[in-house]
Amino acid sequence: MRWNWQKAEWPSFDWDADALNALEARFAHETGILLGMVKHVSDGDKIDLIVELISTEAVKTSEIEGEILDRGSVQSSLRRNFGLSADDRRATAAERGVAEMMTDLYRAFDDRLSHRKLCAWHGMLMAGRPDLVNIGSYRTHEDAMQVVSGAPNRSTIHFEAPPSSRIPAEMNGFIDWFNASGPVGGTPLPPLTRAGLAHLYFVCIHPFEDGNGRIGRAVSEMALSQSLKQPALLALSQTIQSSRKLYYDMLEKSNKALEVTPWLEYFAATVLQARDYSIRRVEFLIAKTKLLDGLRGRLNSRQEKALARMLRAGPDGFIGGMSADNYRAVTGASTATATRDLAGLVRLGAFTRTGERRHTRYWLKFAGNGE
Repeated sequence: MRWNWQKAEWPSFDWDADALNALEARFAHETGILLGMVKHVSDGDKIDLIVELISTEAVKTSEIEGEILDRGSVQSSLRRNFGLSADDRRATAAERGVAEMMTDLYRAFDDRLSHRKLCAWHGMLMAGRPDLVNIGSYRTHEDAMQVVSGAPNRSTIHFEAPPSSRIPAEMNGFIDWFNASGPVGGTPLPPLTRAGLAHLYFVCIHPFEDGNGRIGRAVSEMALSQSLKQPALLALSQTIQSSRKLYYDMLEKSNKALEVTPWLEYFAATVLQARDYSIRRVEFLIAKTKLLDGLRGRLNSRQEKALARMLRAGPDGFIGGMSADNYRAVTGASTATATRDLAGLVRLGAFTRTGERRHTRYWLKFAGNGE
């Protein structure tokens, strides 16, 4: 028997809980710190943070599957979904669909999982896909559902899912397990363990023609949000995308056996890394607010424009730093004016400077870049 679902013990996964205890404890402690920090973010910045993190997840969960979406269009769709002001840019069906799914995940994370919810998410994601037979419903085709790479004559089968005839029963079992393993279920599991198992279990069933990875990651985020009793707001898909090959390698290593400790350790570490990114985002927002309060009324319009451009780059900073040429391009200033303005931003404590002459670069001082 090649695949885990072919084993008599399926879907009874096995793992070493002791190996995960420290990771679970760290998640609980540091997530508490994150939630405490969020309370110090202004309401306006908090809304921007929510839209930014959700839009990043929407774009990155699609990118993992090779689908490139426009971040601005996804953000506009999200803002409209939340009843916020948005520009009038047009979004594709895929961009509107993933924004709709992520909005539902944010608003209704505490719902019981159901066939209806999963199929609704699939319908949102796959809107405008004429190549699919089943949209908003489980697959029914008789052909084997395989994950394959390589040329047709030299292809590699990375995984073969259960046949379509088994999907209704398999999904009944999955949904029952998910709801029972939640915080108010009959057999609750620790947050990272449950989220990791949920993702692996779901993608091993592979119930849909397409979109299984995206929905599987959404199910994991739903599990984490339920454990926190509020939306998790973690950059999970962004973190996975940054090491996409490792993600697929770990999935492949975990689809043949029911002992899944290595997978759960990998997934837990990924969630913790995603949580660290969210903490950095909140720290950045708090520092930004403090900086802008201290500079209010002390900058000219050019400096305000350049600073706003730097701040839009986020905690990772303006790529390569702000140069005098960048400053002139952003503000329209002359060379002499750009030099004076940048020196003023350093003097006021907004920027720090590195390098000399043509290698001179300016960085947001509070972000720690260049120091």
